[in-house]
Amino acid sequence: MAVNLHEKYEKKIQSVFREASLLNGRLSGEYSFKGAKTVKLTIPQTVPMVDYVRSGANRYGDPQEMQDSIQEMTLTQDKAFSLTIDKGNNLEQGGVKEAGKMLGLQVRERAIPLSDTYGFSKLSERAGTIVANTEALTKSNICDRISEGTLSLDENEIPQEGRTLFVPAPVYKLLKHSDEFMRVESLGEKALAKGQVGLYDNMTVVKVPASRWPANVNFMIVQKQCAAFPVTLSETKLHRDPPGISGNLLEGRQIYDLFVFASRAAGVYVEVDTGSGKGTVCAAPKISSVGAFTCDTSGVSYRYTTDGSDPRYSASARVGTSSSITAPGTMIRAYAFKEGAFPSGVTSYTIA
Repeated sequence: MAVNLHEKYEKKIQSVFREASLLNGRLSGEYSFKGAKTVKLTIPQTVPMVDYVRSGANRYGDPQEMQDSIQEMTLTQDKAFSLTIDKGNNLEQGGVKEAGKMLGLQVRERAIPLSDTYGFSKLSERAGTIVANTEALTKSNICDRISEGTLSLDENEIPQEGRTLFVPAPVYKLLKHSDEFMRVESLGEKALAKGQVGLYDNMTVVKVPASRWPANVNFMIVQKQCAAFPVTLSETKLHRDPPGISGNLLEGRQIYDLFVFASRAAGVYVEVDTGSGKGTVCAAPKISSVGAFTCDTSGVSYRYTTDGSDPRYSASARVGTSSSITAPGTMIRAYAFKEGAFPSGVTSYTIA
């Protein structure tokens, strides 16, 4: 890119319009990553209720040691930038590149869109429920399709409060014509400050630009406490006349990631457009009586567990084409995944 030196520059710069982060503040801040790259969550496993017996020993049932599984969440995104504003160049441009403002410009135009794009991509890939639909969304079916998502959350007893409906602009165009949609004008100026464009079925509706939205995803419904978007480092530095540079050196760094909580994964619902030439959602695998995996989607790999935990999130998950443990009573849980496709749901099978 060139540095253009002209005889006279307009004192005002022209910047690219960019939205603020559409994910920050909308997901859980329940767990702290401060001082750590990896956080491990312990997920206790409860036992079924039994009938109380009024005589003999163990009247409450046979005591069982409470088991648990571990979800490891490791931060993987470590992004940075470095810019210089040469003093001579800036003087000959009328001083339009004021360092502090340029630092803010870099964050708005580059850092925030990049982290949001990553976040929405991981939400769609790590969702607890990913539904394929070959029928295109229209004004007449969009409400029913979103209702299928809210029904899924309801059936899994996900709290009503704290739900957000994320939609790309073309889907919002369909949604805003429905009778159920409450426009932002009726919600007051406070709603605008939060970045929402309205309410639908008591859910905050957030419109996401195509540049930050994952391909072939129709919409996402996310309950706030079911996923996290930790940003452990977000710093910018402005160095004036550092060694070797006559001018300003602008630097910045962000460390972040996005996680869906295993025990609350049903609170993240994604619908994928799988029409002709669109996205692919892997079929759920089949598990044979001897623990072997097969799938109707070609070219997939399998991740599985034998301790009852969800293989999509569990630290004990293994990759293979069959279970390494096939003893009677073993519960095998597996899902299929493939590069360029959305992962399948989980299949469970207990060895007889």
